[in-house]
Order: sequence, then structure tokens, then C-alpha cells
Amino acid sequence: MRYNINLIEKKEVSLLDRLIFFGLNYLRYIIVITQLVVIGVFFYRFQIDQRIIDLKEGVDQKKEIVKIVLPLLNEVSKINKKTLIIEDTLLQQKKFSGMVDYFLSSFPETITLTNMEIKGESIKITGDAINAQHLQAFYNLLKKENKFQIVNLQSIKKSETGYNFVLQLDKLNSI
Repeated sequence: MRYNINLIEKKEVSLLDRLIFFGLNYLRYIIVITQLVVIGVFFYRFQIDQRIIDLKEGVDQKKEIVKIVLPLLNEVSKINKKTLIIEDTLLQQKKFSGMVDYFLSSFPETITLTNMEIKGESIKITGDAINAQHLQAFYNLLKKENKFQIVNLQSIKKSETGYNFVLQLDKLNSI
């Protein structure tokens, strides 16, 4: 059997020696890894720059599209406003027509209409009735059917030919 005995004392390794040993053995790996990371970040930066360029080109294209389409959108907006005005006018004409049609269909033949004034949603009529009961029946019919929110007999006067009256009708309810 053989024994190997080392009688030489171990040297104490100083801090500088440890740093040199670490630097020579492990620092090269750290440097290589750092270089790989730097190269990876460098290529990633190229990708990001290309994306930014593509996005800027896309924004420029969209700006050109907006420049071209903006006059069309303005024209569509004007046409839309005109259409809304026309629809409103047609609705007002329909209300007016409905109001006049209802009034004329319910107006009795025994009463003479001397004046009819229409303003907005109100009708003011002046007329002559030979028989007061016909006028009262017409007034009661207008109240009963409730087509107008306000039915107001403003004045009635006895005359030689019958009864002169002024009737105010306001705000036609939807027909």
C-alpha cells in the first residue's frame, strides 16, 4: 500500500487571487452571455424599428384616406340634416292635414263658417249657427272625442240670423 502524504503547507489564497481565479474561469462565461443578450436586444431593436416604420406608413395611408373621404362625410352630414328637416316638414304637414281633415269631417252642415285661421297646431274659427243646439252639439262632440287638447268657445252672440261664435281649438292629439 502506498500513501501519499503532502507535507507542504497550503497557501492561504488572498482576495486578489480569488478575484483573478474567478475572472479567468467564470467571467468569460458572463461576458459571452452578456454579448448574446446584447446581440438579441440589437436584433429585437431592428424588429421594433421595422414595426414603428410600418405603423407610421399605415398612419400616413389612413390620413390620406381621411383627406379623401372627409369631403364626402361633410356632404353626407349636410344631406342628413336636410333629410331630417324634410322629415320634420312632412310630419308637420301630416299633422296639419290630419287636423284640417278631422275638423272638416266633424263640422256640421247647419253651421256656416265665416272665417278660419290656422296657426301651427291651433285653429280659430268664426261662424254663424242658425240653431244654438247644433252649435252646442258640435262643441260637445269636439269635447267628447278629445282630439284637441283645448276646445274653447271664446264668444257667442245672438244676431238677427242666428248666433255668431268664435271657437278656439289647440294642440291636436295624435290621430
